[in-house]
Amino acid sequence: MAEQQDIILKVENLQKHFWPHQTFTQALTGQKKQRLIRAVDGISFSIARGEIFGLIGESGSGKTTTGKLIMKLLEPTGGSIWFDGQDVTHLGKKETGTYRTKVQMIFQDPYASMNPRFKIKDVLEEPLLIHKIKASHEKRQEMIIKALEEVKLNPPEEFMTRWPHMLSGGQRQRVATARTLILNPSLLVADEPVSMIDLSTRAEILHMMKDVQRHLGLTYLYITHDLSTARYFTDRIAVMYLGKIVEMGKAGDIIDNPLHPYTKALIEAVPEPEPGKVHLIKELPISGEIPSPANIPSGCRFHTRCPYATKDCAELPEPELQETGNGHYHACRRWKEL
Repeated sequence: MAEQQDIILKVENLQKHFWPHQTFTQALTGQKKQRLIRAVDGISFSIARGEIFGLIGESGSGKTTTGKLIMKLLEPTGGSIWFDGQDVTHLGKKETGTYRTKVQMIFQDPYASMNPRFKIKDVLEEPLLIHKIKASHEKRQEMIIKALEEVKLNPPEEFMTRWPHMLSGGQRQRVATARTLILNPSLLVADEPVSMIDLSTRAEILHMMKDVQRHLGLTYLYITHDLSTARYFTDRIAVMYLGKIVEMGKAGDIIDNPLHPYTKALIEAVPEPEPGKVHLIKELPISGEIPSPANIPSGCRFHTRCPYATKDCAELPEPELQETGNGHYHACRRWKEL
């Protein structure tokens, strides 16, 4: 674990709860609102400067909501967010603008994340204009060229005049990465950056992102459901389930020695390639679907799907994260038995 002065981002007991909107019928009949949706329900972690930290989980686990909270796209219900030693939990409009020059986001869909009416040079120039970066037209062109070179789009002058529809998915995601780099940020939040890209180009994009991270000294929060890419790409991993972190530690320790049944299930679901055979994506070796965050089970919130659950798992208070050594944390009472 990094020393305190090396921590660039820290979240403490972070929460985001939503009240669902009433339908027209519910409003007319006077029905009560649905239960509170606890999308992120009290998570804590820190990211060291220059680290790649992975946030892993199924759809509905709360990992993307966590990314939006850190990007200040959503206001937290509770808890705190600290960036570079400063409390950034609640910021005014001006302070949020300054914060977003230091923390940028790579979105999941490279096809929807840029204006189709903009040429690539306009896509990359837009952040400079929005944040009122004082620079001449020639200087902005130099910054655009440098950003395209960083993501290996060469020659950059050729790509600058293209339209988004003229690029492949991998090229678009490189442009999206270049757009985040042009403001010279310290932290990038990458939300499933390769999930909508062809399998043949995923490794290339991740390799490019890692090269950029090393060259510029960036820090990544890498959000994904894919443990196979997380092992290759991240330094540490936090596994989320239903708004909570259930396991956290070094990437190698989590993959090779998982202690929580949910993490074990995610790892077992990763296809194992064999020469000459085509493998379909395996189903998770756990029953049922992830419960609604509006109706979180009592006790351990994973007990309704856990093949090892006992009566105590449902009746005793929810287990807290505990360390087993080497910075490896988990939230399971039965880990020794398993």
